[in-house]
Amino acid sequence: MIKNHQASRRSRLAAQLGKDGVAIVPTAPERQRNRDSDFQYRHDSYFFYLTGFSEPNAWLVLDGRGKSTLFCAPKDLEREIWDGYRLGPDAAPGALGVDEAHSVDELESLMPRLLENRSVVWYPFATHKGLETRIDKWLSSVRARVRFGALCPDEQRDLCGPLDEMRLVKDAYEQDVMRKASAISARAHVRAMQTSARMLRQGQDVREFHLDAELLHEFRMGGSQYPAYGSIVAAGANACVLHYRADAAPVRDGELVLIDAGCELDGYASDITRTFPANGRFTGPQRELYDLVLASQDAAVAATRAGARFNDPHEATVKVLAQGLLDLKILDADKVGSAQDVIEQRAYFPFYMHRTGHWLGMDVHDCGSYVEPDEVGRTSERRDPLSGELITNRPSRILRPGMVLTIEPGLYVRPTEGVPEGFWNLGIRIEDDAIVTEQGCELITRGVPVKADEIEALMRD
Repeated sequence: MIKNHQASRRSRLAAQLGKDGVAIVPTAPERQRNRDSDFQYRHDSYFFYLTGFSEPNAWLVLDGRGKSTLFCAPKDLEREIWDGYRLGPDAAPGALGVDEAHSVDELESLMPRLLENRSVVWYPFATHKGLETRIDKWLSSVRARVRFGALCPDEQRDLCGPLDEMRLVKDAYEQDVMRKASAISARAHVRAMQTSARMLRQGQDVREFHLDAELLHEFRMGGSQYPAYGSIVAAGANACVLHYRADAAPVRDGELVLIDAGCELDGYASDITRTFPANGRFTGPQRELYDLVLASQDAAVAATRAGARFNDPHEATVKVLAQGLLDLKILDADKVGSAQDVIEQRAYFPFYMHRTGHWLGMDVHDCGSYVEPDEVGRTSERRDPLSGELITNRPSRILRPGMVLTIEPGLYVRPTEGVPEGFWNLGIRIEDDAIVTEQGCELITRGVPVKADEIEALMRD
């Protein structure tokens, strides 16, 4: 089934290359970690999307007539003792559904022939260091044969364009994998929450890395290959650092903990953020700020549906946060005016400085344009009230069923003059993954509670 799935994708892509076009897609290289050890290998997403092949040192060549050629590491029993099993070129067509396969050792000699008599070479721009140089070398070999009647491609095009559009809308298989990844990640968040409360009740020393360990345990127990990104486990004031990494800071009774973590399953990411009281009980200011962020997420969820724009959830979030910051006296109405003034002047920005979501898929920040393709030429300009920069606006993407995005509002309150001290050093973000549907959206990460009362009940258990 999966083999046929990849073959269908290759056929769809081939139809966009032109009959004399040819596409070159390498996988990711292995990367050295230190003296004689590599980082854990992770394939290139574009390559895996088209092949389902996760071994390193591999290339796919696809022509406009749909013929697929794979280059992969040859069978080598001695190296397999050290490095693990290799599929090998002989078994690749049957296993992956490609038309033919060769040893990657033949790449340099065979590639010029695969490019000969083509009109367009497609490859992913700016994603593989040195790829352009290798392609130029192969094209030079083709040009050397023009006296023998060979034609050399005279156009190079970015393969990311058509592939990004294909990957942006997830089919039923992809959605199912992402639901499974989200369920694993949700269980990991639940485990970390409960561990925090239990260890504090028992009087143990709790550190951020303890909770990170619980996440990693549950990821692997659920069958995930690895985390989708470096987990953020931020205790207390560390939560006000957006890309903080789990470290050794203490998790203190009475403080909040922000965890932004998700696993990757079979090539697809999940991405969840929850903020919770370390001991399982919100204080008054913590609860007030948390409920405000949750209300803003509810507004964003309500704005996420087919036919809406990608920017609509963000705008819905900002409206709720702007009024809430005034209500909680974090912003002074005498200085900043009404909620509409807060929005127009971006007075909320010191407390909410990121967007409300991003595409999600094989990559955590997945590919795909945020501008509606048919409306790229419709532009307007505005001057940013904070930076003074002149910004060009284009219509944001129209949401379609099968698109997957995160919905992740937040507030980050550092010690600031004029802000009530009860809110100082509180960083709160709530993030869920949403599949766009005709009627609205399906939140696939609610296996971990989001309401404050439900979080407290969970942590009591």
